[in-house]
Amino acid sequence: MTTIETRRLVLRPMNWEDVDPLLAIFSDPVVMAAFSAEPFGREQMEGWVQRNLEHQEQYGYGLFTVILAESGLVIGDCGIEHMELKGQRVAELGYDLRSDHWGRGLATEAAIAVRDLAFETLQLPSLGSLIRRDNHRSQRVAEKVGMHLIDADVYGDGQYWLFCVDRSDERLPSGSASIE
Repeated sequence: MTTIETRRLVLRPMNWEDVDPLLAIFSDPVVMAAFSAEPFGREQMEGWVQRNLEHQEQYGYGLFTVILAESGLVIGDCGIEHMELKGQRVAELGYDLRSDHWGRGLATEAAIAVRDLAFETLQLPSLGSLIRRDNHRSQRVAEKVGMHLIDADVYGDGQYWLFCVDRSDERLPSGSASIE
């Protein structure tokens, strides 16, 4: 997997040492409310990281650890995971940030960089994001990445909506990441 640098962020491949900094994010009740899930304990976080490392091994890409370039602080994750929705395989663009870094455009910056990697380097035809219908912040990020709501009853009895973007969409907002 490659490393991506944006104006304010470094996105590097997730590794086992990320368990503790990511646990600080996924144990935050404010963050987990976006998923309607209980905060993670250490065992759950270790399992989640292990699953993501296996995804990286299988596909050659997955979730990146998102780091503030200026300070080196781990503030989240962003990347692509494969999932099955309504019998179809979808490459999902996901992003999770520390709640004290919300509202600064950092999730959008990371998501655009990953979208560009997906379309320009990996040549994926499309990306989707599965977002809770009441998670307006994540919906706004998806829209800024160029995604559009395509299904309002895709998962969890209508609790999750599917936003998608195609590589061929000429209206995509531009990014300025460097990929190494």
